[in-house]
Amino acid sequence: MKVIYFLATDGIKLDGLLYTSENKTEDIILSIHGMGTNCMKKRETTIAKIANENNIDYFCFNNRGSELVKYTRRYTEGKREKQLGGTSYEDVLEGYEDITGAIIKLKELGYKNIYLQGHSLGCTKIVYTYNELKEEQDDMLDNIKGIILNSLIDIPRALKVYLGDNFYKYLEYAEEKERNNQANEIMPREAFIHPISVKTFLRYARDNQEIDFAKFGEDNELEKLNHIDIPLFMRWGNINEMIIQKAEELVDIVNNLITNPRKDIGYIDGANHSYDGKEEELAKEIMKFINKNK
Repeated sequence: MKVIYFLATDGIKLDGLLYTSENKTEDIILSIHGMGTNCMKKRETTIAKIANENNIDYFCFNNRGSELVKYTRRYTEGKREKQLGGTSYEDVLEGYEDITGAIIKLKELGYKNIYLQGHSLGCTKIVYTYNELKEEQDDMLDNIKGIILNSLIDIPRALKVYLGDNFYKYLEYAEEKERNNQANEIMPREAFIHPISVKTFLRYARDNQEIDFAKFGEDNELEKLNHIDIPLFMRWGNINEMIIQKAEELVDIVNNLITNPRKDIGYIDGANHSYDGKEEELAKEIMKFINKNK
């Protein structure tokens, strides 16, 4: 294992951990974590270990949304700019810059076959990035051999369910702050599951057209997910998972809507949103998926 430093494509400095197999390989999993967390997770190390045993390298990195609040540093034209970052201040669409920067770095290191793996909000970033690359017809797509989505959640809908009748009250509050040039202020504690800035809240609650694609159970053909024409793996837990339906119902809905012939969609019995205690089972299912679709 070694630390890798690189730049997002907009100049933000990032770092991550590269786990290498005993034998040299051109295959690697690129892992994108979720809200308020980082790449130092038992889930990451477990998947990395089992991936290495299958001669697949593993790279997990701390994107600009890691932790709750931190400073990020942007390096452009020889200048260094410090700005607020972390989950509380991130714009989820900028995950595109982080992921494409990581792909460029991995290509520089000699990897040709990259499997994009996300957890929770990391899944949202991957689906958005993949669709952007397809729209741009970017050559990077040639290196992406599979998509792995662990606990993709419908963030806009989950936020409305979480806030209930108070959703529009907090939306009006955020819009008033925005009009007063106070977008970096923190929302009231009850508005979100963790501290969140006005601008980030508005991304999830209002300005969510680009990420509002996981409308499970609604009249929705999952268009953005159906744009994925490479092998697709999706998993959820069925205990304290951040989904509206029961896991069994959700898997049935998604299986019926996803047309990808190389899909592998299911849930892990007894797993929660973080897969605590089920990391090895998740890792083995991911390896089975990758080996089947090589």
